[in-house]
Amino acid sequence: MYSGNTFDPADPQWLAHRYEPGRDQLLYRFVPRAMHQDGPFLTDELVGEQPSQVLDREAGIAAAATHGAPLHFIFHSAFCASTLLVRALDLPGAAMGLSEPVLLNDVTGIRRRGERQGADLARLLDHSMTLLARRWGPGESVIVKPSNILCGLQRPMLALRPNARAVLLHAPLGTFLASVARKGLWCRLWVRELLEGLLRDGLVDLGFEPNDFFRMSDLQVAAVGWLAQHRQFALLVEHFPDRVRTMDSEQLMADPAGAIGAAGAWFGLAATVADEHLAMTRHSKSGTPFSPADRASEQAAAFAAHGDEIEKVVAWAAVIAERANVDMVLKAPLLP
Repeated sequence: MYSGNTFDPADPQWLAHRYEPGRDQLLYRFVPRAMHQDGPFLTDELVGEQPSQVLDREAGIAAAATHGAPLHFIFHSAFCASTLLVRALDLPGAAMGLSEPVLLNDVTGIRRRGERQGADLARLLDHSMTLLARRWGPGESVIVKPSNILCGLQRPMLALRPNARAVLLHAPLGTFLASVARKGLWCRLWVRELLEGLLRDGLVDLGFEPNDFFRMSDLQVAAVGWLAQHRQFALLVEHFPDRVRTMDSEQLMADPAGAIGAAGAWFGLAATVADEHLAMTRHSKSGTPFSPADRASEQAAAFAAHGDEIEKVVAWAAVIAERANVDMVLKAPLLP
């Protein structure tokens, strides 16, 4: 549909990468389709050296609005193979998958800092989705997997796009905690940062007092973040029963062909996922050789090293969930 890297704000290869609210301008980076497979996320680590252009937001929206495609979402709560899923749904002629575009993170930051509220914030969110939904080819949809820091914006995103569907993907709590423990210090810090954001968004309604979080272990903090996101997923199922479906990472990894095919069908994609997307011979984030057996080995090692703490935190979280009326098993499953 497009060729070369001459700047055209209607061309989806020119990714709307960042938004600068003070000047009301967009920073575009030239990111051709093949490059999306080179990295896990659309961050500066992947696209920061690409050709760039700056454009006023209204001009960018005017160009994007004439080239819109059907838009769908993969919402996730981390460490659940969401990158694998969105990469597998990059199907020329059917869909393009965008993995964690930073533009949406900018909207979250603006919301948390109180720089935009109400109708102004909704308009910015609407514009951001319009920019990301530019059509890559005839008949193609766009499937966006936002970062999970957008948990507080998932409901308005679906409300603003009444034709959009979503898959809500999560890892079972024990698997999630094993990932946190295995990844070490940076991840233990990250789950605290995640919880801080969820608290600022007003999404942690689990019966805790502010000082309680200072007395929690890293894995307890991780479990609270998981429960808060799980509650939001349950609310999405309640508010959009005909437009969201749920799945966990173990279902996805046990039968990737069936799970990815079901996701494609849910999004209305008339295409078959290529075999290379299903073989899972490489890690979806690092690109290094990786297999389901390697994943199982990593999980087993994490449980061997941290199993006692993981089991205790899972039991503790189950009590918290019961008291807060959080269903640990989500309704509206994608798979039978």
